[in-house]
Amino acid sequence: MENAYTEYQRELSDSLEKEVVAFLNTLGGEIFIGVDDNGNIVGVDDPDDISLKVADRLKNNISPSVIGLFQINILGEQKKYIKISVAGGLEKPYYIKKYGMSPKGCYLRIGTQSAPMEQAQIENLFSHRVNRTLSTIISPRQDLTFTQLRIFYEENGFDTSGDHFFRNLGMYTLDGRFNYFAMLLSDQNDVTMKVARFKGIDKVEIITNKEFGYCCILKSVYNILAYLDNYNLPSVEITYPKRVEKFLVDKVSLREAVINAIVHNDYISGGAPLFEIYDNRITIVSYGGLVGGLTQEEFFSGRSMPRNRELMRVFRDMELVENFGSGIQRILRVYDRSIFQISDNFIITEFKYDLEVLKKVRNAVVHGEPVNVPVNEPVNVPVNLTKTAQKVLELITEQNNITFEFLTEKIGVSRETIKRAIKLLKQNGYIERVGSDKIGYWKVLK
Repeated sequence: MENAYTEYQRELSDSLEKEVVAFLNTLGGEIFIGVDDNGNIVGVDDPDDISLKVADRLKNNISPSVIGLFQINILGEQKKYIKISVAGGLEKPYYIKKYGMSPKGCYLRIGTQSAPMEQAQIENLFSHRVNRTLSTIISPRQDLTFTQLRIFYEENGFDTSGDHFFRNLGMYTLDGRFNYFAMLLSDQNDVTMKVARFKGIDKVEIITNKEFGYCCILKSVYNILAYLDNYNLPSVEITYPKRVEKFLVDKVSLREAVINAIVHNDYISGGAPLFEIYDNRITIVSYGGLVGGLTQEEFFSGRSMPRNRELMRVFRDMELVENFGSGIQRILRVYDRSIFQISDNFIITEFKYDLEVLKKVRNAVVHGEPVNVPVNEPVNVPVNLTKTAQKVLELITEQNNITFEFLTEKIGVSRETIKRAIKLLKQNGYIERVGSDKIGYWKVLK
């Protein structure tokens, strides 16, 4: 049934903006179109057309910008219906543009209703509004280029031609200059994230300190995930009827924690996420704590108020995140809340290694917590490659006379995407072509 976080509508109605504004001004929620008041699916006739209309209305009829704060999905089989997921916003109060910042334009979600706000409430929210966001701060550099970003978006089927690509992402300030969000996505991004490897279980002796940065933040994300995967060692047990593979840290949980730390980090205050590898755990540190207005209980229950709505939108485009708050829920399916340490300035996630896996993969004698268990450094991690380029490299390593047609079919991308991946591999010294296109072969250099 409907509640404080769920709204049902049989069809797209004139009240859409009101309901969305109410969720934005509280802690978010979900609107289902094609579902009656009792939760029965009645369906809609043209879900694609309705989805486009919804997106257009939310982008154009609500202020401040809600890009990155909503997601639209078409669900159902025989009867199609639409789910609009809305996160709580930081730039409150949100309002319907044509009514302005008034009781007729501002709403709050109270129980199952969206109620107009009193003028005093509006003024109070406005006085506490977060005005410094990634989109409002001017980039310290304006000579930005976006070669890496375009590659990522083109690989996912987006059109990156023309200036509209940057405007649709929200990479300009109101006066037309690149904002801090654009800087994070640029080839000149100067934010660097560190992955430190320590000997033992404390910070006394550091073995390696690798930096991932000075490039598009998406590239840093994929590089960090690949690097940590080399330390998250597996143990394999052959059982009937399937092969069971377990890791030191649950792979899904580790991935979600890394992405959450990067998406919700407080870059404006100058901090950057930190990743630490010990002999008994992997620790992830995100700068900034919980955003104002979100309690720990709401955080654990999956309520979402993204600190960086702009990054959230990009990470969803890249399918790195699925929905608001879903990452925490996936982690809590495997681990309990005690792995999180939350303070005003930091969120620390600590994954202790699975001791049974640890014994198998390192042949360690474990008494309580493991101490001084050696880990080999990963070798030849292609940290400067896109996902497609890494897949191409893997396939070429297995079969040096592989064809473009085979690569496009195997990986499921266009021929042009394969060409860009091959070019990237050549430029970075991973492969070279020996002989002609027809009778030659690929030589893997490293």
